[in-house]
Amino acid sequence: MKSENAVIIVGGGLAGLTCAIHLLKFGFNVTLIEKNTYPHHKVCGEYISNEVLPYLKWLDADPAQLGPTTINRLSISSASGKTINSQLPLGGFGISRFTLDNFLFEKARQNGCTIVTDSVTSIDFKDDSFAIGTTKNGLLNGRIVIGAYGKRSSLDQKLERGFIQKKSPWLAVKAHYEGDFPDDLVALHNFKGGYCGVSKVENGAINVCYLTDYQSFKTHKNIADFQKQVLYKNPHLEKIFENCVPLFDQPLTISQISFEKKEPVFNHVLMIGDTAGLIHPLCGNGMAMAIHSAKICAELTIQFLNGTTPSRSILENNYQKEWSRNFKRRLTTGKLLSGIIRKEKLFAPLLNLLIKFPSILPVIIKKTHGKPII
Repeated sequence: MKSENAVIIVGGGLAGLTCAIHLLKFGFNVTLIEKNTYPHHKVCGEYISNEVLPYLKWLDADPAQLGPTTINRLSISSASGKTINSQLPLGGFGISRFTLDNFLFEKARQNGCTIVTDSVTSIDFKDDSFAIGTTKNGLLNGRIVIGAYGKRSSLDQKLERGFIQKKSPWLAVKAHYEGDFPDDLVALHNFKGGYCGVSKVENGAINVCYLTDYQSFKTHKNIADFQKQVLYKNPHLEKIFENCVPLFDQPLTISQISFEKKEPVFNHVLMIGDTAGLIHPLCGNGMAMAIHSAKICAELTIQFLNGTTPSRSILENNYQKEWSRNFKRRLTTGKLLSGIIRKEKLFAPLLNLLIKFPSILPVIIKKTHGKPII
């Protein structure tokens, strides 16, 4: 049965907007709550695997009209600058979150989504229904609530999710630059305590986004000093920072990024995107996973709302199984690779092995990516 608040989505990022568009396509009324207005920049690698392209086209949300870059090559360097290159098995495209999220927002709005610009203060489940507390709009009631509010939030603390109780050492920094960089390349450059992704997005801008251990970062005066003292030791990164012009007044940062295990379902809320689980950025698959998780959630939610799935417990169990089947192995592989790459003593022999046997790298890449979804 389709009710006025059949679905409430908390968070209007990539996963939340995609899920909304899918549900709207099948005639369900969707309310989406997002605290920020569009468009806005986000800390993100801004590379998307082509595995989600067929699905986006099916949603009538083909990103080709946004002028993304076509990316089909990968370059990986050690902290000293030693490099290995490879073709990407599926390839992907570069598009900024500023442009893509706004595009999906407009698509959802045009398709009839109710957009509420507000902050969620509580999510309570009682008598097979949800009550969502908001700062400005009071209580909103819904039959299904989908959590798509990102990597970490004060809402996680209020829900008392396990991962939020543990401190995380990770800090991410992102900015756009103007300069010379290949359109078809995504580069992963390592440095002591972290790694940096570089690739182009629309309009020729170069996205530079790096992840570092906060303990290493806090010993420096500021971001500029940290980059010169640490990142510049990789000659590839020194070249980029010295020869490119910043397009942001200041880089964007986000701290306390957690790669701890999360629950795809918590207190009956279906979690999607980074809210359900975060893959290490070096895998270059976070955006595609967010979109794919939105698809899985939308399909199972439709079955429940149409009465095909007889109970909420079966819906939740089905979603947990599908989420784990599609993403659990990728997250495990990403965690393993991150542990190796961050330790020069482990990464150096791996890099030498890959240089000697380059056919191994595409196999490793496939372990963190999926097949095209439709």
